[in-house]
Amino acid sequence: MYRLRLSIVALVAALLLQPAQAADRVNVVATFSILADFVRNVGGERVEVTALVGPGADVHVYTPSPSDAKKIADARLVVVNGLGLEGWLPRLVKSSGGNATMLVATRGITPLKAHDDHHSDDHHGEADPHAWQSVADAKIYVGNIRDALVAVDPPGGETYRSNAEQYLAKLDALDREVRDEVAQIPQARRKVISSHEAFDYLGAAYGIAFVAPQGVSTDSEPSARDIAIIITQIRKEKIPAVFLENISDPRLVERIAAETGARIGGTLYSDSLTGEKGDAPTYIDMVRHNIRAVTSALKS
Repeated sequence: MYRLRLSIVALVAALLLQPAQAADRVNVVATFSILADFVRNVGGERVEVTALVGPGADVHVYTPSPSDAKKIADARLVVVNGLGLEGWLPRLVKSSGGNATMLVATRGITPLKAHDDHHSDDHHGEADPHAWQSVADAKIYVGNIRDALVAVDPPGGETYRSNAEQYLAKLDALDREVRDEVAQIPQARRKVISSHEAFDYLGAAYGIAFVAPQGVSTDSEPSARDIAIIITQIRKEKIPAVFLENISDPRLVERIAAETGARIGGTLYSDSLTGEKGDAPTYIDMVRHNIRAVTSALKS
């Protein structure tokens, strides 16, 4: 009986403690899933992370909801990419009336210039915002997030520094892995056509030329005429691999392969992670998936 009482007391104490511990967590809002993954790796159990734009959603065309304003209002730290990515954010922050610390996670990164091509689906002004596609730049994101968490939650400083150090070591290993994969591809073959202009940082970091389809809209599925233009471009520039995510008609894909000999790749993830059961549930999984898809297509 005495043991039973002790067990009940312990259970009640645990139940009472649980919400208190949850309430003590630092409430962090990240604008999209990749930033949220960085925050989780640095913050660990001390943070509660919410991504406004979740896995599989497009941060470029996102429309905030009234509940997002409340999330911002309740946050102690809001992590944004900057470089013109979240054009919808200033109005959301203003409407929230909150006083959270705002971190622009790209602070300290030298941005690449965005394409001005009329067919591009990414109109961000002069700066290309997709800096996370370079693992070296991702490490800058992580350092900025670490410093911001230490500033808003000084008692957790040691935890954040330790978590960041461990995660940065994983990113160093990932960077070496990517370089080893790319090194297996002859320099002359490192050309890829991609329908989504989000991989310039990846290309610049690892010596791969990502080429946009010329004169073809990336907002809709290419027509037979568009495919003819792409085929001409592939032949002219001797491009061995093609990733056109907005083509659903297999006959068009087969035509490109048959007439050019180019390898048609699968999906490349650019602006969002996938769900847990997808190919890219974490940032490291995303980079690993993308580089293996690209190098596999270029090896063939």
